[in-house]
Amino acid sequence: MESTQQNTKHGIRKLIIALSIFIPLAVAVLFKVKVEGVDLSFLPSIYACINGLTAILLIIALVAIKQKKISLHEGIIKICMVLSVLFLLCYIAYHMTSDPTLYGDLNGSGELDQYELATISAASKITYYFILITHIILSVAVVPMVLFSYLYAWEGKYDKHRKWTKITWPLWFYVAASGVVVYLMISPYYPH
Repeated sequence: MESTQQNTKHGIRKLIIALSIFIPLAVAVLFKVKVEGVDLSFLPSIYACINGLTAILLIIALVAIKQKKISLHEGIIKICMVLSVLFLLCYIAYHMTSDPTLYGDLNGSGELDQYELATISAASKITYYFILITHIILSVAVVPMVLFSYLYAWEGKYDKHRKWTKITWPLWFYVAASGVVVYLMISPYYPH
């Protein structure tokens, strides 16, 4: 019986590692795929809302665990995980059906003309790209961190779970909250 449990735990760890590699690679590959004739331009506002809801729920989950409401905490974290998957699906669908949006591209031409270059401050451009790049990098890193943190709780290894979540929670929260900020900063430049 113990060897079966060990095999299961080992298999789950391998699955987490595989997903942590597969998901970013799949997203990168799917970005190269373009599906023409499908209008999913409504999705960015939806996945920004999903990110916002995830950030709020992560705060509630943190408060719940601080108040020793373990079942509530666990339920909210499961919802956050489902929301993260839903976000990823919407994000991929949008980017497979839409051209990239360039920050500052007011006329939607795909290039910044002299007027557009003059209207964007260097500070706002640097801020946008800093938030976007850290959001993307940390979204890749947070996948295995969330899954391992959850696994440790599921296995009853609460000390290990707490150690991991001290790093995982702030990063997951940053990814969710920064997703909203990125949307708010780029949304004026989406094609209308």
